[in-house]
Amino acid sequence: MLHNEITKVNIHTMVVKFYAVVLKDETVGPFFIEKLGDNLKTFLWETHIELLTNFWASIALGDTAYRGNPFAPHTRLQGLKRETFDQWLILFFGVVDSIYKPEVASQFKERSTIIAGNFMRNLNL
Repeated sequence: MLHNEITKVNIHTMVVKFYAVVLKDETVGPFFIEKLGDNLKTFLWETHIELLTNFWASIALGDTAYRGNPFAPHTRLQGLKRETFDQWLILFFGVVDSIYKPEVASQFKERSTIIAGNFMRNLNL
């Protein structure tokens, strides 16, 4: 069932599903595996999933639980390319489409595209 409403619960579902897909991807996965490992059940991953759930909830719902700087960790990653962000968006769009109805999914797609563009610009990619 596709959701027509954004809630923190379905954002959490989206984030978990997204990273399960990421870990299987040859382009994006290695960046996360290097920093967090390949098991979503570890403390590092659970912390990251909570952080990203709060991040997307802040964007989509105005939730105030997110505390962080989403760009900063990307400055420490070696080997990021424009193609990495393009693949990240492809994976993200696929997961968003599997969770939300099109009119809701489009909100996440629009915002993620802006974020990826800003990151690439700030990383000079």
